[in-house]
Amino acid sequence: MTLDPELAGLTHHVAQAGSVAELLSDPSGQQRLEAFCGGLIPYAAPDVPVRAMQVPGPHGPVPIRIYGEGSGGGTLGGARGGGAPALVWMHGGNFAVGGLDMRESDQLGREVAARSGGVVVSVGYRLALDGVHFPVPHEDVLAAWFWISEHAGRLGLDPSRLCLGGASAGGNLAVGAALYLKDSGRTLPAKLVLAYPFLHGELPFAGDPVLPLMAEIPPFLSFTGEDCRSMVENYIGGPLLMASSYAMPGHADPAGLPSAAVLACECDNLRFSAELFVEGLRAEGIPVDYRLEPGTTHGFLNHSAALNVVQRGLQFLADQLKPPHPN
Repeated sequence: MTLDPELAGLTHHVAQAGSVAELLSDPSGQQRLEAFCGGLIPYAAPDVPVRAMQVPGPHGPVPIRIYGEGSGGGTLGGARGGGAPALVWMHGGNFAVGGLDMRESDQLGREVAARSGGVVVSVGYRLALDGVHFPVPHEDVLAAWFWISEHAGRLGLDPSRLCLGGASAGGNLAVGAALYLKDSGRTLPAKLVLAYPFLHGELPFAGDPVLPLMAEIPPFLSFTGEDCRSMVENYIGGPLLMASSYAMPGHADPAGLPSAAVLACECDNLRFSAELFVEGLRAEGIPVDYRLEPGTTHGFLNHSAALNVVQRGLQFLADQLKPPHPN
């Protein structure tokens, strides 16, 4: 399989850039990156209610955005009937970049809420910058999860249909939080919903069967063993051996985790992390809905939803909030 034609048609905007930092050092770099992400293609985001607020956390307030409306309407604090499914979501960004405005957070929240009829809550966890390391982002995610769980009824959400998920590093944070909930005897998410998660501190790159596909990929969308090591060490504030199972949850025993839906990218040399996690869940008899999206690169949900390939990925995530079809 080759790179998806829509994505391939955009790569010329970032040709020769070896890294995002190198690209952005060019005066036109930000515009080139936006063009590569499909930002020049006409697109209108779905019109869904959006509320921004902060919830308390051990390291200070944690910003969240709520996309969609819980069943029964009304505002926070009012009694509401029924309950909508919800996805508590963490964006990616190597633990050190990104935020609530990126497409992988804002566009995704609007699209998934509109497509599913449910609610997406995006969490603005603290990034591993300026002395911030694990467990701070992990504890921000838990603080948001506990607050949303506690206030589910007032938000018009069904507490039994609260899912937890994220993309790339955000997928790591979601699984790490689920492990903590399991180990502490707390109520687990209804489902883990993950997009190209980065769950393992060390991955095999020698002989990687994905490598031939990477020749078509802009260099900054490829990862090396050193890239992964640097990302992890920055996140945990020390060598990989310091990492707890909540920081690198792919190395933990998955027994007892909830069912999962995992979206992976074909042209991604971090794909092995998602696949290894899926294998571990299935070995424990845990149901997994796994989709390998053909021709996609790591982080493809940061492209505009004007692209059909992004639409397919968003639909897979939205489908996880819908009730199962009757047999």
